[in-house]
Amino acid sequence: MSAKRIKDKILYLRLKQKDKEAFIKAYDNYINDIYRFIYFKVGSKEDAEDITSQVFLKSWDYIQNNDLLEYKTIKAFFYRVARNIIIDHYRGKNTQANISIDNKENQIDIIDEKVDLGKEVDLKNDIKNLQQAMRELKDEYREVLMLRYINELSIKEIAEILDKSKGNVRVLIFRAIKALKNIVN
Repeated sequence: MSAKRIKDKILYLRLKQKDKEAFIKAYDNYINDIYRFIYFKVGSKEDAEDITSQVFLKSWDYIQNNDLLEYKTIKAFFYRVARNIIIDHYRGKNTQANISIDNKENQIDIIDEKVDLGKEVDLKNDIKNLQQAMRELKDEYREVLMLRYINELSIKEIAEILDKSKGNVRVLIFRAIKALKNIVN
């Protein structure tokens, strides 16, 4: 077991004991990942910030009420809470998520003199095509690809977040990739 996994296990056990310092540490460890996950789901900086706050507030409530017992990792717990709040968010709005990998409002330009301009144009076209293809995927496929390749979660973590078996998650990822390839081609 890696040192990071051991630290996460210890942190999780401390959270079960309602340790405030452990919660602050967990918050610091996962705030960026949870925000990114939410942002890709809602497409709005303001909504993502609000929902991220809700995730950690609701998580602390769960911890205080001893509802943390069913989760194996704190990471999966935070993603599960985030996913449920996003679902509630869209039920309330009754709208579709606008996925954006390249946000025009908060664009960050990184200049690298070594980059070939032709390759950069090709890369931007590839990203644009990928964005369009992702929009055409079913929500379930889009979500599993984001969890796996954008948030870099393990199959086990995704299974826990989605409440599916690891085998089902592997099949879902395989089908999502296949669907994405069909759309792109």
